[in-house]
Amino acid sequence: MARSANQKLKLLYLEKIFKEKTDDDHYMTMPQIIAELNRYGIEANRKSIYTDIDSLQQYGLDIIQTREGAHTYYHLGSREFEVAELKFLVDAIQASKFISERKTKELIEKLESSVSTYDKTLLNREVTVSGRVKNMNESIYYSIDEIYHGMAEDKCIKFKYFSWNRKGEEEFRRNGDYYEVAPWALHFDDERYYLVGYDMDKKEIHHYRVDKMRFVSISDQKRKGISEFKRTNKSKYSQQYFRMFGGNIETVTLKCTNEMANIIVDQFGTDARMMPIDDDHFSVRVEVAVSEQFFGWIFALGGGVVITGPENVKQEMNKALSKLYTE
Repeated sequence: MARSANQKLKLLYLEKIFKEKTDDDHYMTMPQIIAELNRYGIEANRKSIYTDIDSLQQYGLDIIQTREGAHTYYHLGSREFEVAELKFLVDAIQASKFISERKTKELIEKLESSVSTYDKTLLNREVTVSGRVKNMNESIYYSIDEIYHGMAEDKCIKFKYFSWNRKGEEEFRRNGDYYEVAPWALHFDDERYYLVGYDMDKKEIHHYRVDKMRFVSISDQKRKGISEFKRTNKSKYSQQYFRMFGGNIETVTLKCTNEMANIIVDQFGTDARMMPIDDDHFSVRVEVAVSEQFFGWIFALGGGVVITGPENVKQEMNKALSKLYTE
């Protein structure tokens, strides 16, 4: 690019220099700023740069001027993100199962553009998460985008939905036919995204794992099922639906050892009323979607939590245990 053309971009390059070359621990003098602009083919003098810095400050850039003896130093102070905040975001991205390795790298590189060259090394972190398996399919990003577009346009979406077969292959449900669903919410639970939508064929609210949706597109049909969706308790999805598996919502009474109090609060929140039974036990009534996943959660607690009512749920638990121990 010709030097005269570069002159028109002087303000942009000056902003770039402050963002990349300075921070709270690294400063530049006026001669250094002029030399850095020359690297981009831009000629500048002190007077014009003073004016440019003033313009950038009025624009909102936190350029700080410090005088020490005969020298004046300049650096960029506050930024959109603090380094500590970016470290947190990097850790969250690396720990997320649904973000692929390639997308993880891309997102972190974008976050690195928010800090100086010197601070980039602080974001080169490797978070170790037990049992983490990165999702290799990036279609989830585009599926989420289509879902949000459907909501914004008040339209249904169409998609194919699959399960894994024993060969490790995707096997579409409903013989490969498309689902048509009115999208009403996206829910994040157990490091996975779920679509909460009204199934236009079954005429009821269902949950769908977004990473198991393929060929997502917006249909011409307007959304339905708003009244059914409003009747659901959105704030209790994670408490009631174990790994988002459906089931009839029941009020279940649990008898728990005192050591299980933390487990109960973690799962059902502080609104769960725990009533003492004796010195070693308490009871609690909770609303859950009764499913094999709920029974599995009970079983995994090793007798610390048992179902005491209602009778039909106790019988379902016994049937589930019988299936577990018989061929």
